[in-house]
Amino acid sequence: MLKISTEIKSASRFVGERKAIELIAKAGFDAWDFSMFSMIHYDWKTRVGTLTDHPIAGKDAYKFARELKDIGESFGIVCNQSHAPHPTYCKEIADCYEKCIELTAEAGGKICIIHPDNYKPAEENAEIFNRLLPVAKGCGVKIATENMWNWCEETKSAAPAACSDPKSFLDHLNAVNDEYLVACLDIGHSEMAGLNTSAPEMIDALGAHLQALHIHDNDKRGDRHAIPFSMNIDFDAVAKALKRNNYQGYLTLEAVNHLSSYNAENLFVGIQELAAAAKKLGSMIENA
Repeated sequence: MLKISTEIKSASRFVGERKAIELIAKAGFDAWDFSMFSMIHYDWKTRVGTLTDHPIAGKDAYKFARELKDIGESFGIVCNQSHAPHPTYCKEIADCYEKCIELTAEAGGKICIIHPDNYKPAEENAEIFNRLLPVAKGCGVKIATENMWNWCEETKSAAPAACSDPKSFLDHLNAVNDEYLVACLDIGHSEMAGLNTSAPEMIDALGAHLQALHIHDNDKRGDRHAIPFSMNIDFDAVAKALKRNNYQGYLTLEAVNHLSSYNAENLFVGIQELAAAAKKLGSMIENA
């Protein structure tokens, strides 16, 4: 059965990264996704990013990443991937990407998810990724770009963005054409109305390029980041597509809103629910 992972951001809000990794391990996950959003605060009004006082933003960031790696390994799990801050069009955020790749390596991760610039075509986003490839190769960490979305107020639905449909995603990968740039498919993003695609269609199109996932559920309209099997995405079809394409990566949850109704005292219950959902999907894939 495929191994399961989950992001640590939502649990860390209550108990910090160190304890979050411990609880994720005890809940039955095989790995953890290193969320790096705490590195920088982004002001959506001014579009300016500011470094925070979080450990991953300071001079001891590499030591902190190694500490998290050691904690995970002490409980029998590893870091499978990371998620760099976004949006990429923010210069202060983009300037942190080399460090994000290096921190991924320090934590033991093999893939760093870096969003494309929503508003740039494949050729221009390729320039961003090509600048990062030497660092990625030096660290032994692949960069995974992700299918994105914009929002249309008129229709109250998602609108096309970089990598939001099969052609755009493949155009981005082919513009770089390097084994160190791979695909992370966000299942929820691909199922949002207005983008005229679906997760199975994207999986079939990406094929062997697909080496990472962000798994969550939604109502087929908003980006809800809900626990799988709680809303409207057809995970049976997703499981069949992953099996059909011989997906070999981790099943990584990004259901960041699931733990919002929990607190530090009952957090473990919510994490156990996430693990159960991930294991259910793994079983569906195995039996598809």
